[in-house]
Amino acid sequence: MHPPAIAADGRLAPRRPLGQTGGMKRFESTDTYVATDDLRVAVNAAVRLRRPLLVKGEPGTGKTVLAHEIAQSLGAPLIEWTVKSTTRAAQGLYEYDAVARLRDGQLGDPRVNDIANYIRRGKLWEAFVHPTPPVLLIDEIDKADLEFPNDLLHELDRMEFHVYETGETVRAAERPIVVVTSNNEKDLPDAFLRRCFFHYIRFPDRDTMRAIVDVHFPGIQTLLVSRALDIFYQVREVQGLKKKPSTSELIDWLKLLLHEDMPLDILQSRDPAKAIPPLHGALLKNEQDVTLFERRAFMARRERG
Repeated sequence: MHPPAIAADGRLAPRRPLGQTGGMKRFESTDTYVATDDLRVAVNAAVRLRRPLLVKGEPGTGKTVLAHEIAQSLGAPLIEWTVKSTTRAAQGLYEYDAVARLRDGQLGDPRVNDIANYIRRGKLWEAFVHPTPPVLLIDEIDKADLEFPNDLLHELDRMEFHVYETGETVRAAERPIVVVTSNNEKDLPDAFLRRCFFHYIRFPDRDTMRAIVDVHFPGIQTLLVSRALDIFYQVREVQGLKKKPSTSELIDWLKLLLHEDMPLDILQSRDPAKAIPPLHGALLKNEQDVTLFERRAFMARRERG
């Protein structure tokens, strides 16, 4: 028999069948986020199955923002766990601060008599005992050690873990919605992948990108956007580019074009001798790519004579 679950206030929480979704709303696009049909299907399938949603895609395609928008769309709280190269899976459960307890013991602090005073809850613990099912974002899981995903298999499967120092079992009364993002820096273990619902966010096509721009810049001039998108996608197609500009960089570039009141004739110029876009620092993020465009412009001028 399982021990009772522990609620946020320390009292016993009623048990619900894990995986139950009740009357939860469906995820749709929001006022600030354009979700494609296949993305909406993936999110709602993961919510229905209560499987972790594993999201991959180019940097800048909105993987992290997606968790924020899911929480907003479903009216759920958001708990964020940003993974780093030094992050251990156990930190998502809890950490026992033995050093602080030793120090307090030397100072005669009565708090040392209760070891629970030195247990620091991790993000999974917060998600498991939250009064309402939250959205738990495990961001950039591929940055951690290769064993990191495997070390979370039991907790994500059974939605419970044991706190050895206090002898208690922390169990989710209802599964949180788990969103896991990856930039594909490392391959994830097969055992972890089997437990996830997978979705790859493809880079937005022109129509989708136009809709994204309209969300950020309502009423923006159609011709300006059309020419800016021409240049943006041309830049992305240049062979040898080390880092292709992303959606977020397009938004920054448009913001600068509007702020600087850039004349349309500059954007409309197709002169290959001026191959570097205006305010290119918003689009090109390293010296190799800037040099590549400068070389292309030089070669065009040379061929023209």
